[in-house]
Amino acid sequence: MGMILVVEDTPSEMELMSHYLRESGYSVIGALSAKEAIAKAVEQKPDAIVTDVVMPGMSGFELCRSLKKHPATEKVPIVICSSKNLEIDRLWGMKQGADAYITKPYTREQLVRAVKSVTG
Repeated sequence: MGMILVVEDTPSEMELMSHYLRESGYSVIGALSAKEAIAKAVEQKPDAIVTDVVMPGMSGFELCRSLKKHPATEKVPIVICSSKNLEIDRLWGMKQGADAYITKPYTREQLVRAVKSVTG
């Protein structure tokens, strides 16, 4: 179906997200930090990126901005998956270049629907 880059610094969350996506037919690449995510996104050209917001070093919002500015990744759709569930957080995420925003805790259906909505 497609390759999804999952950016999540919590191992249990990474495992859950990867499991849901693989069950739905996607192949998954993982990155534990935004810096690692940028390198993998440029190198492996995923079909979409799912990222957490609160991470050490660089936030998911900053990651969004960096990816959208980089010629190799500017067209890659981004789904933000965050525990920040206020409308202002969602709006800010979209303003940073995210194509979809889901909040934790999420269901398998919510995650897969968000990824499908951005990958077509």
